[in-house]
Amino acid sequence: MDEVHLDLGPDARLDIRVNNPVSWPRRAYGASGLFHFVPALNQYWHPWLLGGRASGTATVGDETWDLDGAQVYAEKNWGREGFPESWWWGQAQGFAEPGACVAFAGGIVRAGLLKTEVTVIVVLLPDGRLVRVGDPLISPVRARVTDESWSLHCAGRRYSVRVEGFGRLGDAHVLPVPIPSQRRNVPGAIEHLGARMTVEVRRRGGKVVWAGESALAALEHGGIARARAEVLRRGGLPDDTDAPPLP
Repeated sequence: MDEVHLDLGPDARLDIRVNNPVSWPRRAYGASGLFHFVPALNQYWHPWLLGGRASGTATVGDETWDLDGAQVYAEKNWGREGFPESWWWGQAQGFAEPGACVAFAGGIVRAGLLKTEVTVIVVLLPDGRLVRVGDPLISPVRARVTDESWSLHCAGRRYSVRVEGFGRLGDAHVLPVPIPSQRRNVPGAIEHLGARMTVEVRRRGGKVVWAGESALAALEHGGIARARAEVLRRGGLPDDTDAPPLP
């Protein structure tokens, strides 16, 4: 797929073509590793497009935005209906080195009697090398997450990766998530767009391979109970999904 066309009416359109796509390079498995082969999990995650350039336009309200040259990222989420009781996610481009891309996803994983916390971090380095860390048994990611901060660190077998993110809660949106069997959305996550992220990748032993900072990070702290509480705090109804940011 190298084109995206979305028509939600005359004031909400997207028409772009993806040029020079940078696809996930490891065909044998996805970003979640062996968890891709565990059946009946409530959610799976895979960032399948780690870069590229857009050409086209987006129409938002009475404005039309020229997206030529914008950086492109895409991922896939799937699984049985339902969401983890808690999850965290982030993605950033817009670093000084335009080839760099960072994405992470984590949360509470349940499969039968199994309950564990898993986080995976993926870093596409400016030179095109891919670093993936987060094997839960060998090199787990230590994640400390709030509605305004994301702190992740992993000492992997070859690389050590540290990600720090920050976004002000008053600037966040309440993101809806779907309940397909009920044909409706409910509040699902605290979503920051335009947050800050710093990343550092070291070789095991100490040498810095790459470090970067982006002011165009997307950061998410998920959980239906958490999102509903934020909607209520802002004066909305429990199932509102369009609560605006605080002034």
